[in-house]
Amino acid sequence: MSKKERHYAKGTELHGIMRLREAIPLGLQHVLAMFAGNLTPILLIAPACGIEVGTILHVNLIQNAMFIAGIVTLIQTITIGPVGGKLPIVMGTSGGFIGVMYSITSSLGGGILAYGAILGASLIGGIFECVLGFFLKPIRKLFPSVVTGTVVLSIGLSLIGLGIDSICGGTGVADYGSLENLFVGITIIIVIVVLKHFTKGITSIASILISIIVGYILVIVMGSVLPKTIEVTSADGEVMTVTKSWVLQWDKVRDASIIAIPKFLPVKLVFDMRAIIPMIIMFIVTAVETIGDISAITEGGLDREATDSELSGGVICDGIGSSFAALFGVLPNTSYSENVGLVGLTKVVNLYAVSVGAVFLVLCGLFPKLAAVVSIIPQPVLGGACVLMFANIAVSGMKLIAKDGITNRDMTIVSVSLGLGYGLGSVGNSLSQLPQYVSLIFSGSGIVPAATLAIILNVVMPKEK
Repeated sequence: MSKKERHYAKGTELHGIMRLREAIPLGLQHVLAMFAGNLTPILLIAPACGIEVGTILHVNLIQNAMFIAGIVTLIQTITIGPVGGKLPIVMGTSGGFIGVMYSITSSLGGGILAYGAILGASLIGGIFECVLGFFLKPIRKLFPSVVTGTVVLSIGLSLIGLGIDSICGGTGVADYGSLENLFVGITIIIVIVVLKHFTKGITSIASILISIIVGYILVIVMGSVLPKTIEVTSADGEVMTVTKSWVLQWDKVRDASIIAIPKFLPVKLVFDMRAIIPMIIMFIVTAVETIGDISAITEGGLDREATDSELSGGVICDGIGSSFAALFGVLPNTSYSENVGLVGLTKVVNLYAVSVGAVFLVLCGLFPKLAAVVSIIPQPVLGGACVLMFANIAVSGMKLIAKDGITNRDMTIVSVSLGLGYGLGSVGNSLSQLPQYVSLIFSGSGIVPAATLAIILNVVMPKEK
């Protein structure tokens, strides 16, 4: 191994010392993996609460989402006392709360007060999860490898479909599944595999970042030889010209401001029990998912189980981060499963590299034009990278389940949890006839019902001799 390769190999060590020019590309990979997902909840919930797209408040919320994600990620990696797992955990605005937040918005009649109620409930729910994190050690026995492995496997399975949607161009786009989108996405996958397994040093470790750069170049070339727009007919017969999903939107970079200071309390907090109770329930669910994410990181990147302090610190940071985010008008911040898959795929667990990525997120919050350059990544490019990362999470879950050998009891726990729990939760309206709060909590991704069943079965089923 050359001297240069040895330096980059430090990325696979948790506390390895890296030079800044080596840490920047590895940290930037993490930002690219989570950037779009970090903004999606606000892009969906804010307009539903009457906050119009493009208004000053809307822009402030998006800016704050990037800024807060960077700050909370730094707390998670560097740690402050018991807060933080001191693991390469990237934090961001959680999409897992979207269903509950839509319900809260509907029950409160919409408007800016509904958004304030969501923020108030996030503040309370974050404190609740923080307290839960301090008492995590006594209940650790509820999460043996077969349970955490099932949760991790469920997380991976739930995300793969999102990656495929991105490869196809993104849900609802006019050119969904076009040959051009599939070509871009599959090209990215091929580049990652070639770099990861046929090269060494930085080109192998930073394969995700390099593949996305290749994707930028590819779509620029495609834009010079292929039509950039497509004509679609609306429901009322009107013919419209829309831009294809693989085209780079450089106008967003041009229109973005150069510098902006994040605003404290851009929306007044409202405390309403109709919002607080369902949000607290979702924070319990989030704690379980965070345990799964942390377990996947230590298993996939460090080849060991997570310690009590890592699990507790990670969950506490989830709670503190979400409460802190509410003060800046940002929705709950939790560990990002997308980046868990990146750790498993690249084996880059270096805390310094991830912290550099967190600093880049903070800078994106302070310099919107920089954020715009990252935000215009075409969905097929991002999807090609994400599919491999998400599948890698599922594989990490399988490794956790099989860590101590698979008994008949383990087979039953996994089979029932995935077959019934994950199946019901991930299939459309399978739970729509149940009470609304049950449907909100257990439908959507399948992660929550699978985790719930795995925990219950592990407790009630007799141990095998």
